[in-house]
Amino acid sequence: MAAAAAVSLSQFVAAFDNPTSSLNHLLPRLPQLVQQFCSSMDKRCVNWYDDIITRYDCCLRMTAELTQSSENAASVTPIARRKLGHEVLERLLAGIRSGAYPIGSLLPSERELMAQFGVGRPAVREGLQGLERMGLVSIQHGEGARVQALSADSVISQISATAIHLLSGDSQLLEHLKEARLAFEVAMVRSAAMRASADDLVCLQDALNRQRASLGHPEHFLETDLALHRVIAAVSGNPVYVAVSQAMLQWLSNFHEDLVRAPGAEEVTLEEHERLIACIARHDPDGAEQAIREHLSRAHQSYRSANS
Repeated sequence: MAAAAAVSLSQFVAAFDNPTSSLNHLLPRLPQLVQQFCSSMDKRCVNWYDDIITRYDCCLRMTAELTQSSENAASVTPIARRKLGHEVLERLLAGIRSGAYPIGSLLPSERELMAQFGVGRPAVREGLQGLERMGLVSIQHGEGARVQALSADSVISQISATAIHLLSGDSQLLEHLKEARLAFEVAMVRSAAMRASADDLVCLQDALNRQRASLGHPEHFLETDLALHRVIAAVSGNPVYVAVSQAMLQWLSNFHEDLVRAPGAEEVTLEEHERLIACIARHDPDGAEQAIREHLSRAHQSYRSANS
């Protein structure tokens, strides 16, 4: 029996070298094995027995910790693997934000970035192209990528393709856009009326004259209509107004030119613009608000009537 116990016990002792492989089925048998082994030996086994029991307690704690660690690991969401190009983009973006790459500076060459980040050319190019799409760099052949300042226009232009896609599949969204445009244009013309300088008024009058000269030429009239609204946005002195106004007009005219001007109503549109410009020239924000409300409300109603 002692020999059998010794063989089994030797298996257990060997298991200490690789506890995760065999401890689970040997641990429950340890007290019985030790007792059988020591009963056939003299008292010299006492010290050895104490040492084994100490090991036993240690292994129990280790097994419990391994089990708990495994359970905790199973409950944690694994970290998603990212494409190398995304990582390059994030690191370059962090450098731009921190000032390591100031506005107007050239980013390191593709070869330098490959060595710096330890990645291949495709990953570097993907990261640079991502920065270009964000409007943060301009890439010129033979020069490289140069950091550029963000503008309201570049930010708005990034969402134009998405906005056009949304509007193309949702007629109700077009109605929401018209409503938003009315509120936006009211704020814009009020600002223009309060800030217009003498030079601004000259620009507004020139834009109005060009629209008057385009009467009888529907396509050109629409172009001058949009140009007049862009000048009003510029007179407001707010670059956000300029960018958003341009984007809204582009989104609307991309689908329905009638949303920007009602068919056959060029003369009425010109008269409404004349009243609006007169209010801006008088620095009358309330009058300008009333004029733009009447202008857009009439245009929208004409569109509904023409398409009902």
